[in-house]
Amino acid sequence: MPFELLVGWRYTRAGRAARRNRFISFISSVSMLGIALGVAALIIVLSVMNGFQKEVRDRMLGVLSHVEVLAYSSAALTDVPALQNKLALHSQVVASAPFVLSQGLLAQGEDMRGAVVRGIDPAQEVLVTQAVAQMPQEVLAQLQAGGFGVVLGSELARILGVKTGEHITLVAPGGQVTPAGVVPRLKQLTVVGLLDSGHYEYDASLALLHIEDAQRIFRLEGPNGIRVKLKDAQLARQVAAELSPLLGDDVMVRDWTRANRSWFAAVQIEKRMMFIILTLIVAVAAFNLVSTLVMTVTDKQADIAILRTLGASPSSIMGIFVVQGALVGVVGTLSGLALGLLVAFNIGSIVPAIEQALGASFLPKDIYLISRMPSDPQWADIGPVVIIALVLAFIATLYPSWRASRIDPAEALRHE
Repeated sequence: MPFELLVGWRYTRAGRAARRNRFISFISSVSMLGIALGVAALIIVLSVMNGFQKEVRDRMLGVLSHVEVLAYSSAALTDVPALQNKLALHSQVVASAPFVLSQGLLAQGEDMRGAVVRGIDPAQEVLVTQAVAQMPQEVLAQLQAGGFGVVLGSELARILGVKTGEHITLVAPGGQVTPAGVVPRLKQLTVVGLLDSGHYEYDASLALLHIEDAQRIFRLEGPNGIRVKLKDAQLARQVAAELSPLLGDDVMVRDWTRANRSWFAAVQIEKRMMFIILTLIVAVAAFNLVSTLVMTVTDKQADIAILRTLGASPSSIMGIFVVQGALVGVVGTLSGLALGLLVAFNIGSIVPAIEQALGASFLPKDIYLISRMPSDPQWADIGPVVIIALVLAFIATLYPSWRASRIDPAEALRHE
């Protein structure tokens, strides 16, 4: 074992005989514990934030398209089957389905609510939209051309106060010109089912019609968009860029990340700020090593002087205390890594146990989108946490170690 490592390890353990050594050992243990708790907190918080982001993203993708092909100016697409054939040529495309997208007002008595109205072909839509695929078959069977049935988001139905089997009125944009003036175009629809995607924004604003009924109501000659499902939703931006020149300049290709750019940007900023804040905890714990090593250097001045007189170089003395501080940092970081991963991977069991013990609910179903604490540890986050903790611990050892290497042996032994 190298000389510096051997002596540094002995100083880290400290002695049991001297009370002062035991105190230094206690301070060293506190520094190690602080680093471990800081690293564990960072890993747990980032894993939970990843879990929330993944949960919300999956719920959004249950309603959203991975990629959308849209006509400009809300006009109908020309030759939809040809566009679908071109889409099918891409290796990432699993399925596609045409749709009609517009906005309207839904009225029930005195209650009126704006809604996103989407006309779908049920037979094709189940291949590209998870939320529609999970709907009961008897509900989809009632979305027939000419039946003017509508599936409302569960929150939208609650706001309007309607239930399955009741009627609502759709007010389409663009009035009808009559001798008496411009009259709004109204159509009575029958509620045939409710859509519960688990995402409030869509459940409170989405209405599904049969695509042919939507074309009649909004006076379109055909679909004005195509929904595309991919094998890997994370490649949506890349696939959209590849499909755009393939489909021509007459259509606009948009992926799901661009459709929700502000939300994802906010999540990334929040995650970045949380990383910085919690890293400061690790920094405070790491720089507690400075006081620990300064006390050790002061206590070991006679030992340092003897080592110098025996031929130890200043760099060797410095290496001893760098090893001591680095060992505290490494052990603390690895302990925090183990604790953080243990909690992150088992948080689904730990949180319910705490809730049961306290008689409280951290995520009430009637307030939050989800009722369980999600966690998704990712090495892309864990790696930087470990590296930063080790680097901070190493930096904290430099000044005390340099100070130890500058001790004059004669001056130190004079007071012994």
